Amino acid sequence: MTPGPTHAKMAADIWSVADLLRGDYKRHEYGQVILPLTLLRRLDAVMAPTREAVRKRNEQLMEIQNKERLLEIAADLQFYNTSEQDFATIAADASSVAKNLRDYINGFSSKVRAILARFDLDNEITRLASARILYQVVGRFAGMCDLDKLTSHDMGYVFEHLIRKFAEDSNETAGEHFTPREVIKLGVNLLIAPDADTVAGDGQVINILDPACGTGGMLTAAEDHIKSINPKAEVYLFGQEVNAESWAVCQSDMLMRNQRGHIHFGNTFSDPGHPGKKFDYMLANPPFGVEWKKVKDEVEDEAELGHAGRFGAGTPRINDGSFLFLQHMLFKMEPVQGKGARLAIVFNGSPLFTGAAESGESKIRQWILENDLLEGVVALPDQLFYNTGISTYFWILSNRKTKRLRGKVILLDARDQWEKMPKSFGDKRKQISDAQIKHITELYVDALVVAADAEHPDHGRVKVFGTSDFGYHRITVERPLKLRFEITEDTLATLENAKALAKWDEREALVAALRDSIGSVWWTKKEAASALRVAVAAAGLLWPTTAALIKGFWGAVSVSDPGGEVQKAKDGTVLPDPDLRDYENVPLDEDIDAYFAREVTLHVPDAWIDYDKTKVGYEIPFTRHFYVYTPPRPLAEIDAELRDLEAQIQKLLGEVTG
Repeated sequence: MTPGPTHAKMAADIWSVADLLRGDYKRHEYGQVILPLTLLRRLDAVMAPTREAVRKRNEQLMEIQNKERLLEIAADLQFYNTSEQDFATIAADASSVAKNLRDYINGFSSKVRAILARFDLDNEITRLASARILYQVVGRFAGMCDLDKLTSHDMGYVFEHLIRKFAEDSNETAGEHFTPREVIKLGVNLLIAPDADTVAGDGQVINILDPACGTGGMLTAAEDHIKSINPKAEVYLFGQEVNAESWAVCQSDMLMRNQRGHIHFGNTFSDPGHPGKKFDYMLANPPFGVEWKKVKDEVEDEAELGHAGRFGAGTPRINDGSFLFLQHMLFKMEPVQGKGARLAIVFNGSPLFTGAAESGESKIRQWILENDLLEGVVALPDQLFYNTGISTYFWILSNRKTKRLRGKVILLDARDQWEKMPKSFGDKRKQISDAQIKHITELYVDALVVAADAEHPDHGRVKVFGTSDFGYHRITVERPLKLRFEITEDTLATLENAKALAKWDEREALVAALRDSIGSVWWTKKEAASALRVAVAAAGLLWPTTAALIKGFWGAVSVSDPGGEVQKAKDGTVLPDPDLRDYENVPLDEDIDAYFAREVTLHVPDAWIDYDKTKVGYEIPFTRHFYVYTPPRPLAEIDAELRDLEAQIQKLLGEVTG
């Protein structure tokens, strides 16, 4: 038996079309031709078995206006083509290739024409014809006879491989299009595994959403996994994508699978699809660090609605919309009063900890944790993605956590669960094997047992915390302002350049009057004021009178000194030294004063807390919880290694110099 095509070979065959485009197209423009024609040829191959049946049925229905559904039935697909052309006939007539290709495109049903419209293919046909390469390009695609033999997953690999190459050539945002299939498989397993018994039940109707669906890999993988558990389950796939090419590929795949659901084209932040719809499961790998400046007004307007809108928990920094995607998904959860929902989303490390106490990110984390929505965080190996080597994490959230998980959060460290790629692809040098996916999934499902058993071989990989364990009070620690007062060259230079004294007419005269006092030091403000007033009066000058001038003057002649005088306000309150101000994060469940006495006062007896500045913050310091101290190598071992290296260098130098 002849083996079927591989996605790698098919992607290579398709990419070879670039050889025909070189010279007439720039590298970043190849996708404008290759992607839509790949899609067309795939559709053409899928339609081949029922092509004649559709043509005959169309002739029978010539007098009927609304015949689309009847032709879909004839095609046994959700789309069809009534043209007399196909890739074989188009490639057979060099003189009419443009005319026949347009006729073929116009013969598609409305659903496919809407997809092809995203590519502006008609202009590319004109351009290719003008360059006299249209016939060759169409002929190359006509020769690709196995596009219908690839599974949806393998075809997804092909499209995503092509999109990734085009994105690299046009310097698009890293991580925007492509999620490796083993990462998708792991995410689906983490999402579905705890619900396997429920999914296997009778009469299951399951709605799944991916609000940043790309070419739809996560959606189709989720459906396939659910079908493997329960073949009778009715699964509806919903998605949203802002990239036109990715949306078109995803939408076409949904058509070829006869998939129920809908893929919305538009920006998830400003134009959310599927209004009023709620979902049982959600998955997403949104682009890392995506900026939302273009839709700032729409996002902030919705945030003002509070929890009646999607962004009631707060808005993150303008240059990272990760938490906007997550809040959108939380808003789309099936209510717990019904079936409830679970979701899995891929983040980089930033959402775990970025943002100080009471910042947008911290408030979002606080809302998620206080509402007991976060079930777990799984750390993945680095170098898993094709265009970034950074560390990534799966967040698993649910509004129907099991009783034993309520009030708890699982942290699972799977950073060592990888194997080396046979061949690197961009930044992707690692992959997660099926066995490792199975192992990680089992660890997650059994997390409470593993975390409680110190003898378990994977005990160190799993930790379970209470939701409040990630909260803290951010306290401001003040220390007294202690000053000495002096006249030096630096003091006088500061007086000459102080902005507060810039408009004071007598500044130059004051500096000159104080020059004779260079070298003078006073340890109290009272002593300094007395001596300096005498010097100023002796020069026939007036002492500064306004508050701004006085502040500028004392700011120039005072120096922070641990042995100096403690400065106080008029009411006797000790003034803090801004340069010595520090901050401490006190766990929420710990008494602030007890913590302060143990961790601060013991070392700095004169410090105090400015309670008015205390803030509440939330962060998930994943790496800190799994940090394992590695002692440095013994000095003797390092010295021996250095001596050995020196000896080798001397030997090499001796060979060079003879």
